Amino acid sequence: MENGNGAAAAKQRRPHVAFHPTPGMGHLIPIVELSKLLVAHHGFDVTIITLAFSASKAQSDLLSSLPSPISSLALPSVSLDDLPADSRIETTMSVATARSLPSLRDALSGIKSSTNLVAFVGDLFGTDTFTVARELGLSHYMFFPSNLLTLSLLLHLPELDATTICEYGDLPEPLRLPGCVPIPGPDLLHPLLDRSNDAYRWVLHHAHRYREAEGYLVNSFDAIEPETAKILREPEPGRPPVYLVGPLTQKAKAADEDAECLRWLDQQPQESVLFVSFGSGGTLSKAQMTELALGLEMSGQRFLWVVRSPSDGGDTSEAYFSHQSKKDPFGFLPAGFVDRTREVGLLVPSWAPQVAVLNHAATGGFLSHCGWNSTLESVVAGVPMAAWPLFAEQRQNAVMLAEGARIALRPRGAAEGELVPREEVARVVRDLMDGEEGKEARQRVAELQKAGISGLEESGAAYRALDEVTKRWKSEAS
Repeated sequence: MENGNGAAAAKQRRPHVAFHPTPGMGHLIPIVELSKLLVAHHGFDVTIITLAFSASKAQSDLLSSLPSPISSLALPSVSLDDLPADSRIETTMSVATARSLPSLRDALSGIKSSTNLVAFVGDLFGTDTFTVARELGLSHYMFFPSNLLTLSLLLHLPELDATTICEYGDLPEPLRLPGCVPIPGPDLLHPLLDRSNDAYRWVLHHAHRYREAEGYLVNSFDAIEPETAKILREPEPGRPPVYLVGPLTQKAKAADEDAECLRWLDQQPQESVLFVSFGSGGTLSKAQMTELALGLEMSGQRFLWVVRSPSDGGDTSEAYFSHQSKKDPFGFLPAGFVDRTREVGLLVPSWAPQVAVLNHAATGGFLSHCGWNSTLESVVAGVPMAAWPLFAEQRQNAVMLAEGARIALRPRGAAEGELVPREEVARVVRDLMDGEEGKEARQRVAELQKAGISGLEESGAAYRALDEVTKRWKSEAS
């Protein structure tokens, strides 16, 4: 048995990588899954360095559940009091990261002195951290939690900014990036749609620094974006190599098995239930919530709906809404809806174990906001989607999923940001669950499911990509 000094020496010999995700569970979750693969298959130890202002119970629970080779630390708080109250999240994340660089330098110096630190990995809104990594002589990479379409857009953004006079939402023709599905201007990444906002200037700042990375680890895979993958794999002067390491998704937890909604799904026919959820931060207006509810009812299909209070729930003068909305989102549903749909639908307030629901045999469709984590979870479960994007890169994801990957149906009107009427909701739901378009999407997503899962297996494409990166890290540090 090794003594304490021997164990410490062994730990120093093991290669170590530090990740620095910017705030948001959508950024943290795939980094955690990637860290698990580095530990289990490539012999690494990992430290995840977070920003103090991103702390949440969900984040704390996730980080505290990780195996011992994966540690975490939070950088000290920085003041953000001088930011305008209406600052967008891209601005807040970027400023917090920039002001935390001295603390990050101290943290990385400490890790480097006590471990065999071979690489540092920032993420898409943290490019200023490359300065610190370079000062410390560390290989510095970027983890990109979204898809190749979004990466391609950001790599082209400096050129687009220099050559475009109007707002991107006013472009007369869809934006055509090499190998990508054409994206209408209004569907582009949300912080790009107001070029006068600080959020746009920060995203442009990061885009200018993207090429300083020594490589991109992207949470996507060839089969879902084949033409884009082909283009980005071709060597280009000044552009770092791209490593497709996805799909990185969470697994269902044993504790989820006791959830009421899973017991309800046990009683439903195979692939008969539409799962309706807009992610942890997604909400609809009261008017759209009403149309969605009545559309689900009109469709005649079984559904499991994670119901949240509407985004404009606080605007009403009724005390019930202002006081109770967070506790009772069902109070915003149309009168009689709950009773009328009791035989075919289940309503769940605020949260459901999404991975477990998507992987249940009774789930046959997913009405989704098209966040990339949720999209990959749906693909890995083999479930086709109805695309209902809300913010961030979700609108361009919806275009890619419907017109490129062809695994999603998109309601008419949703593309323009208009109110989607109940009749259109009912049409899309019926088509997804029972129609020819839904059948084709189901067949296509089954193909992607197979490709995504096999890629993560030993000798698969994602496994080989990560193995190539880790060998590069080890050789550069030796």
